[in-house]
Amino acid sequence: MPAKSKAQQQAAGAALSAKRGDTKVSDLQGASKSMYDSMSEEELEEFAETDREGLPEHADDD
Repeated sequence: MPAKSKAQQQAAGAALSAKRGDTKVSDLQGASKSMYDSMSEEELEEFAETDREGLPEHADDD
């Protein structure tokens, strides 16, 4: 499932970095911390690799 916004894609990238041990888990906050706790590395990869071109800054909550 691709990310629906630039913010979601960025949060997934931060969570993925922490999952891989490249950044500290303690540095995560908000959505990235939640994603780290609830998603697998494979799921985070799908979100993080979404092309940002054409995505809104934030997703609508419709």
